Amino acid sequence: MNETETHDMLRAVFDVLPSMVFVVDEDVKIQEYNAAAAELLVAGRTTILKQRAGDILHCVHSHDVPEGCGRAPSCKDCIIRNSVGEAFRGNRVVRLRTKLVRDRDGDRVVMYTLITASPFLFQGKPHALLVIEDISEIAELHRLIPICSVCRKVRDDKESWMQVEAYFKNSWDVDFTHGFCPDCLKIEMDRIARIKAERGAPAGSGTP
Repeated sequence: MNETETHDMLRAVFDVLPSMVFVVDEDVKIQEYNAAAAELLVAGRTTILKQRAGDILHCVHSHDVPEGCGRAPSCKDCIIRNSVGEAFRGNRVVRLRTKLVRDRDGDRVVMYTLITASPFLFQGKPHALLVIEDISEIAELHRLIPICSVCRKVRDDKESWMQVEAYFKNSWDVDFTHGFCPDCLKIEMDRIARIKAERGAPAGSGTP
């Protein structure tokens, strides 16, 4: 496979990825992007390239100050920007969950996402691969979980009631380990102490 064929194959792989993928610099300016990102951004390459991600994604905080993405006080807590910063420090950030609030025609649209950022070198210059996975549909389905206020059983989407552990196992394949919080541990130890005291009491004696 020659260099052109290799380039074409890598481009095809890049574009077939279902998540939004960006190549960005340290200021989160977009150097390249894939087809999934193009579908969301609905803009031409000349508009997208060299723009900071928050500006082109229409993050609501990119409008906080005239300078745009990364310049507002709230941008200090941005998981996307901080993840890219970690990548440029040589670290890899994998699937951090965050909520991206976007401005779409004057309306605020919430997008729940997983953020991954990985460092790499291209032509001797550092870059970061930024992956944004849209999990809004999953987040909306599981954001409100009906739970009984008495027995704490959870109702699933088939109207079945089950223990919390069973619900998360069936829905998310999550297993639980069990222990005691400090308050419950004290209650349990006091209960055990009372049982031992009662069993050690002489026959016929009442419980004090």
